[in-house]
Amino acid sequence: MNISELKPGTGSVNIEAEVVSIEAPREINKYGRKLRVANAKIRDDSGEISLVLWNDQIDAVKEGSKIKIENGYVNEWQNVPQLTLGKFGKLTVL
Repeated sequence: MNISELKPGTGSVNIEAEVVSIEAPREINKYGRKLRVANAKIRDDSGEISLVLWNDQIDAVKEGSKIKIENGYVNEWQNVPQLTLGKFGKLTVL
């Protein structure tokens, strides 16, 4: 699957990509738990998409990292498609 094929609502996303940039993490309070979240920009030969990183995932990747996403899905935030892992997705640094 290529990034150019990803549209909001796409599930079972399995791709390999390169991390282009990572925003500074921010802290949110969700259901009484403090969580860290950051947006990263990833790309492959077909295009770019925003990737949502949570907690330990933020520390696992850096700019230039090659990553593999398994079982991700695409949603939309403020009219911008973003790839997220949710509960069942997996991120591996290659």
